Amino acid sequence: MKIYRKTVNYIYMEVGNSFPESSKQSNWGIKMNVEQAIEYVKKNNVKFIRFQFVDILGFPKNVAYPVKSGEKGMEELREIFENGVWFDGSSITGFVGIEESDMLLKPDLETLSVLPWRPEEKSVARVICDVYKDEKTPFEGDPRSRLKAILNELKEEMNGEFFVGPEPEFFLLKRDPHNPHRWVPADDGGYFDVEPLDDAPDIRRDIVLALENLGFHVEASHHEVAPGQHEVDFKFDNALKTADSVITFKMTIKNVAKKHGLKATFMPKPFFGMNGNGMHCHQSVWFNNEPSFYDPEGPYNGLSETCLSYIAGILSHAKALVAITNPTVNSYKRLVPGYEAPVNIAWANKNRSAIIRVPAARGKATRIEFRAPDPTCNPYLAFACMLAAGLDGIKNKMSAPEPVERNIFKMSEEEKKQLGIESVPANLAAALDELESDEVLQKALGKHIYENYMEIKRAEWDEFRISVTDWEKSKYLIY
Repeated sequence: MKIYRKTVNYIYMEVGNSFPESSKQSNWGIKMNVEQAIEYVKKNNVKFIRFQFVDILGFPKNVAYPVKSGEKGMEELREIFENGVWFDGSSITGFVGIEESDMLLKPDLETLSVLPWRPEEKSVARVICDVYKDEKTPFEGDPRSRLKAILNELKEEMNGEFFVGPEPEFFLLKRDPHNPHRWVPADDGGYFDVEPLDDAPDIRRDIVLALENLGFHVEASHHEVAPGQHEVDFKFDNALKTADSVITFKMTIKNVAKKHGLKATFMPKPFFGMNGNGMHCHQSVWFNNEPSFYDPEGPYNGLSETCLSYIAGILSHAKALVAITNPTVNSYKRLVPGYEAPVNIAWANKNRSAIIRVPAARGKATRIEFRAPDPTCNPYLAFACMLAAGLDGIKNKMSAPEPVERNIFKMSEEEKKQLGIESVPANLAAALDELESDEVLQKALGKHIYENYMEIKRAEWDEFRISVTDWEKSKYLIY
């Protein structure tokens, strides 16, 4: 069994210009009122606007509105921008029953942006929405609204702001020439490889330019550890903007891959014997517009008590937290020893075998890296729960254990036991059991999301548990 490992430290790579620059201007991240939004639509010849939201599992949904011409058309659009779009919430997984199906999408005009993979003539824009039960009442089952509520509490109670920088990995796949029903890695490259082993520089350029057209600040792109595996890094931001970015990022990559005749997957462990897809999350909390994780007089080259308590909070809730940050049956095929999998509940500075790492940068850049999450998580819920876990550590002045700077992957079970290093749950069912007894994370999710999430995920586990796999057939048909 071949194990692919990283052998080079992270560096930046330049990207080229094969994807045509869009003549459309991205508005994403620019505050604007209704009249400015209408001018944006006119200027960019927008014919369709997708009113987008996500379900409890983080899958994007939308309803497309055709923009009408003339003053009457603009008046209609003005009313929609101001009041929102009604839709049937009973058809969305985990939302509401048929007896309370009417729900409202209220657009966040700051997210209005033309989609670069759609035609430029009569272009298509999207705007991300919050879900409401009526004109005034946010829907308690809307993941985006839930994250906004928690961030508002942080702002009001502690004058705090939460920043996240995720690193979602993905595979590019092509059809197996010998079996058109099977998908295989699109190249044979490894970590930081170049052509001809890395067969995807052009598609990564197209991805980068599409993301830049959407307003992303892309920092680097490169081939990852496994064949066909890639990473495109974008700049950190406040948690809400970053969660919106993760959803947009995944949509962009899948659509650009499709244009190249490929399939992009963020599945945590698509292939046996290869590294899986993670989404390491760099994060920090600022209070009173100042970074709270840095103290020049603090231990470990300047970590503050706040940072160490935040780390302690994440570690104390890690077993339950992965039920949200690693939400699929397949997630736990990645979370196994080996393959650089972050299964060890410990923290370290340079050591990447712990579930939390503190990168070397200090000052305003001081942050922690939670390495467990994978890109199948709902980013709104994942960020809300990570923040809740960390704040629990801060509010209760939890003490972080000593950092573990040895390679935990090479430790025996007895050594880990002596150091008090536990592991994350071995499967989704065990993680859900942990979540069932974690009141802090349940509160972060809210009653509606927690109960519906548990019901959906318990059913998913039961579906997997009773299915018969090809492995079982090859193993046991001889009995």
